[in-house]
Amino acid sequence: MRARALVPAAAAAVLLTVSACGADSGSETTGTGAGSGTAPSTASSAAEQSPGSGDSGDEPAVPEALNFTATTVDGKPFDAKTLAGKPAVLWFWAPWCPKCKAQAAETAKVAAAHEGEVTVVGVAGLDTNNAMQDFVAETKTAGFPHLSDENGEVWKRFKVTEQSRYVILDKNGATVYEGVLPAGQGLAEKVAGLTG
Repeated sequence: MRARALVPAAAAAVLLTVSACGADSGSETTGTGAGSGTAPSTASSAAEQSPGSGDSGDEPAVPEALNFTATTVDGKPFDAKTLAGKPAVLWFWAPWCPKCKAQAAETAKVAAAHEGEVTVVGVAGLDTNNAMQDFVAETKTAGFPHLSDENGEVWKRFKVTEQSRYVILDKNGATVYEGVLPAGQGLAEKVAGLTG
């Protein structure tokens, strides 16, 4: 009986996500706040840090938002704590999403232009790891890491409910932008604002 109740809910969630890929979402949000399309509460304050982080003076403080580990699409371990101390761009994409494919070239260009200053990380979901690997190869975006988030754990952490979204964090781990940038337009300007 419980399985039957879950099937319609799961189907509705998939349909909502799939329809979001083809729609032009105008729910771009900057800063933090409540409601749909806003920054996650876990990343909203640099004051929320892991216990003992930042004690050495050499290592940057690690905000709670970056206190997670994952695996890349090519099977390598990834520790988000390495993102602390400089701005980061998290690009949430799905392998079958045409809007995500349209964002790939600009995202790769920004990642290359700001290498060493800003870390760009793809967060792939909503499909299998094999499909994610194919997407990275086809879009020529292997110049930066992509997380295989098949279970949606990173998506949940940042409260991302649809693919083709960017979450931009400042050097303290606070979300300064969350939203859709069609074809990646505007990404370079947003990143430049954090480095200049």
